[in-house]
Amino acid sequence: MNESIDARHEAAIAAAREIMGLQKYCALITVDAAGQPQIRTMNPFPPEEDLTVWIATNSRCRKVQEIRDHSQVSLYYADHSNASGYVVLTGQAVLVDEMDEKLKRKRDYWDQSFPDWNYLILIKVVPEKLEVLNYERGFLNADVTWEIPMIELKKPEEA
Repeated sequence: MNESIDARHEAAIAAAREIMGLQKYCALITVDAAGQPQIRTMNPFPPEEDLTVWIATNSRCRKVQEIRDHSQVSLYYADHSNASGYVVLTGQAVLVDEMDEKLKRKRDYWDQSFPDWNYLILIKVVPEKLEVLNYERGFLNADVTWEIPMIELKKPEEA
């Protein structure tokens, strides 16, 4: 990757991280058995350095089965109140049920939401593609097509 492409890549990640970091909620998009997209509001953890995102949920819910059947998901973050932009992160969802990971990420409200931790499961979204619209940082849609700036991220086997 040449220096200007590398700099643009890093700038896109910074622009995405800014939008993602300001949001308490995001939308998780899965695909159901009939091939229809399903969208839920989720409370994600802040993205990790490589933009991996963790989310907690109930292991008995439909989205968990949808991820088992089709692990490709998208996360949508938007700042609608300020109209500053949005981020779509697409990647592979991995279901994580190890207690050490749950304890490492424990949030106070889990005691009420998940009184039985046997039904708490984590969704780890490993990013592959990032679409970023961030007006302040100059990541704008194309004039004619309205296409959003997109970058491919390294897949785990490429890292």
